[in-house]
Amino acid sequence: MSKQVSIPVESHSIAKKIIFEPLLGIVKVLKMTWLAFWLVVATLLVFPPIMISTLFTSKGNIAFQLSRVWAWIILTITGVRLSIRGKEKINKNRTYIIISNHQSHFDGPSIALTLGIQFRWVAKRELLKIPIFGNCLHACGNIFIDRNNREKSLNDIQEGINRLPKGVGVMFFAEGTRSTNGRLNEFKKGGFYAALKTGLPILPVTINGSSRALPRNKKVFRPGPIQVIVGDPIEVKGYDFDRVDELLETTRKVISSNLNLE
Repeated sequence: MSKQVSIPVESHSIAKKIIFEPLLGIVKVLKMTWLAFWLVVATLLVFPPIMISTLFTSKGNIAFQLSRVWAWIILTITGVRLSIRGKEKINKNRTYIIISNHQSHFDGPSIALTLGIQFRWVAKRELLKIPIFGNCLHACGNIFIDRNNREKSLNDIQEGINRLPKGVGVMFFAEGTRSTNGRLNEFKKGGFYAALKTGLPILPVTINGSSRALPRNKKVFRPGPIQVIVGDPIEVKGYDFDRVDELLETTRKVISSNLNLE
């Protein structure tokens, strides 16, 4: 009868430190390099046509379609598999205030590729100062606001929406910043004030999986699924500025009901 030999636990720990941890470090560096390389390539491919398109139109439709090419490249090379549920709830002839949760830098590209409608971002004016990125944002017809002046911001959003082609929505990340754990943070009121100011319906959108694919404050991506779920549009008729908290909570419940933290 052969004698069973046990390997001390310490040996496993030493092997892990000597072999596996350096390998994981190498994999992380390769992934970061891979993503950085394609970010540069995609930007160089898409930025010149975007800027050229502004010579022919200021509506931003062509620029938005080109930005979707950029999004497709980045999500494809990182192994993201996109899916959408509830897309049939979107009326392409209507303009929406799109309000979504925010988990990752992959959220914007995921929404742009799945919703099937054009939209513009409401962004802080400081982003215009970022080389190339700020130029692209402006070329796409996005709306820029001074976050320190609510009344002026609402007027800027109203004017920006008036300039948009029919059926082009306006996008807000309700939390204002990315969640650290995938759970919903406190919602900011800007998008809801904008909906009340313009009378446009809110399109609630939930993003699942992006916090795993590219977590906040991480530079290493993980291939996997990202799902976008569209809730029933919320009409703002009957609401006023005094009921903005009620409108916010109604929207939050819809987004939360579709949130998957597994």
